[in-house]
Amino acid sequence: MTLLKLPGLADIHTHLRTPGGEHKETFTTGTAAALAGGFTTILAMPNTHPPLIDRSIIDQTRQKAQLAILCDVGLFAGASAHRLDDLPGLAAGTVGLKIYLNDTFGPLRVDDLPTLLACFRRWPRHKLIAMHAEGQSVAVGIGLAAAFRRPVHFCHISRKTEIELIAAAKQQGLPVTCEVTPHHLFLTRGDTDRLGPLGDMRPRLAEPEDVEALWRHISTTIDCIATDHAPHTLAEKQADPPPPGVPGLETALPLMLTAVHQGRLSLDRLVELMATNPRRIFNLPPQPDTFIEVDPRARHVISSENLFTLCGWTPFAGMTVTGRLVRTVLRGQTVFDANRPQKSQRLLAKPGTGKVLP
Repeated sequence: MTLLKLPGLADIHTHLRTPGGEHKETFTTGTAAALAGGFTTILAMPNTHPPLIDRSIIDQTRQKAQLAILCDVGLFAGASAHRLDDLPGLAAGTVGLKIYLNDTFGPLRVDDLPTLLACFRRWPRHKLIAMHAEGQSVAVGIGLAAAFRRPVHFCHISRKTEIELIAAAKQQGLPVTCEVTPHHLFLTRGDTDRLGPLGDMRPRLAEPEDVEALWRHISTTIDCIATDHAPHTLAEKQADPPPPGVPGLETALPLMLTAVHQGRLSLDRLVELMATNPRRIFNLPPQPDTFIEVDPRARHVISSENLFTLCGWTPFAGMTVTGRLVRTVLRGQTVFDANRPQKSQRLLAKPGTGKVLP
């Protein structure tokens, strides 16, 4: 077995469900899933209960995180039309501002131009703005990046028209970046009948031509692979209507290693998409003596058994992949060892091992 040594991965789009959703995921279980997936840094979204729109809530959440996390974690602040004056004070404790232009659960959707303009004017320029933007909303985000001459990052781009618009914006020199999720690269709308509510997510699964367009841009326009790890319990997913979202921290690396095996992208490009670019775009601090080891030829079938995410399921169950994480090392300490026979023995990090960013 020849192992490859890669940098610790960074996932810039996760939902860790604290505060308010700890029955779906906790800081400890979510960061355990991260280490089991090769991620040593993850960034958590603000659509919690209550949402991360208040300095006191952010400070309390940071304190909870520091006691519980197993890898490094940063929090996003949320944009809200009702808390615009508070925005400048939220930057110190967060890694960026998340603006929801399209469907989201909770009070964080921004759908009026005055609020958008206020966000771009009041959010400090040294911290990034990230957008949930679909369809025409992508054009709105590009227009704001151009008008205010400041970087904008687009989350979970999934459609051919969206990625082509971002490519055109980049060709014009506009300061925009984007991410794509593994579920939008490996699943299509044709999988929805098979998956049922487990395939319900936002953005929704797309047509094959959309997926093909994403793969065409994987080595050029796309900057990051991000999981949008969004765990819900199986009982919640079977409700009517089911909450949108799927877990992804433990399946992203084997899926992308499979793409490398298939010749869809190079290993160097995978490192750029999952480690180098996320850290550069969000100005994340270095992690000395941090790396992962993978077996690029190991074939296995993804299973919902032995997952570390609290929700305990994956939409990729039953898929055969090529490439397996063997070990995760954080700051010189082995924090995950996949070769140990029992699940309880594989996770070696203790709560509080991680650092809260910034």
